Amino acid sequence: MANVLDLRRRIRSVRNTRQITKAMKMVSAARLRRAQERALASRPMGQMLINVLESLVSRSELVDQETGECKHPLLEQRPENNILLILVTGDRGLAGAFNSNVLKAAAKFIQAKADKNIDILAVGRKGRDFMRRRYPILKADSLERAGKIQVIEEYVSLLGKLEFESVSEMAEAVVKRYTREQIDSVYLLFNEFKSVIAQRVIVQRLLPVQEIGRREVTAAEEPTQAERERMGEAARSAGISLKEPEPTERDKEAVKFGTLPVDYIYEQPPAELFAAILPRYVAIEIFQATLESAAAEHAARMTAMDSATNNANDVIDSLTLNLNRVRQAAITKEIIEIVSGAAAL
Repeated sequence: MANVLDLRRRIRSVRNTRQITKAMKMVSAARLRRAQERALASRPMGQMLINVLESLVSRSELVDQETGECKHPLLEQRPENNILLILVTGDRGLAGAFNSNVLKAAAKFIQAKADKNIDILAVGRKGRDFMRRRYPILKADSLERAGKIQVIEEYVSLLGKLEFESVSEMAEAVVKRYTREQIDSVYLLFNEFKSVIAQRVIVQRLLPVQEIGRREVTAAEEPTQAERERMGEAARSAGISLKEPEPTERDKEAVKFGTLPVDYIYEQPPAELFAAILPRYVAIEIFQATLESAAAEHAARMTAMDSATNNANDVIDSLTLNLNRVRQAAITKEIIEIVSGAAAL
């Protein structure tokens, strides 16, 4: 049995750890609020872009009446032989099962598409390291594939300093690969975030574009009820609302565009505008996914640190109880020795 000094040292160590986990929880809660605000701030622009595209679709012919082919390459559907998977994970750990859930979904996706050529674009250090350990890396000057499944590019520390310009460059490279027919489809795997308790890991088919304004989810994994309850407890203790944010006035105004019974006059031909704006729509989809993934990571880290703090409290209570028992046993032993000595006299 440990002595009093050892137990006191262990209690002091656990208390120091509890202070760290509690501070990390509050930091994650503050970052979660900012991430939610950024995600909400990006919605009006995305909604307006979707409405403009929908308005252009109704005013332009996207399919050639003679050949039946799509006039825009991002709408063209081809046999799915070469696939690009954009994998969005975090750069750091201590976020519970956030990264492991995304990587498990990626492993399932790769297994389901085992007969296809898969290129992996890793966003985040955790996903990059996981894929590098399992699949070869395509060299920049190589003209041949490194393997049936290969890592072609990586974006580390992107979620930490998330800017639309960097995401736009990535989306532009993806669009070029698709228009050059180097790939036949693009899938986006990330953690969809609506609120602290309303999130899930999804696989979204990004290209070819099937329906503007609707996420084509091909696979999804929902959190368990116990995980939802744990997230809810952590959010309530940090003062974060569990409800999905209500649409703002800007969101409502953006929805009205393109749905009103009026005819818009465009300076350029609608088909030309559609061809120029559709690649921007792909960039907005990727940017929105990275924003939601960043918010989900902060929520997962907040929940994990809240659980660690509660576990530290339990450990401190248990060690304190043992300490009191050891002290009481020592006091009882001393009293018995004193009484025995007095009786011997």
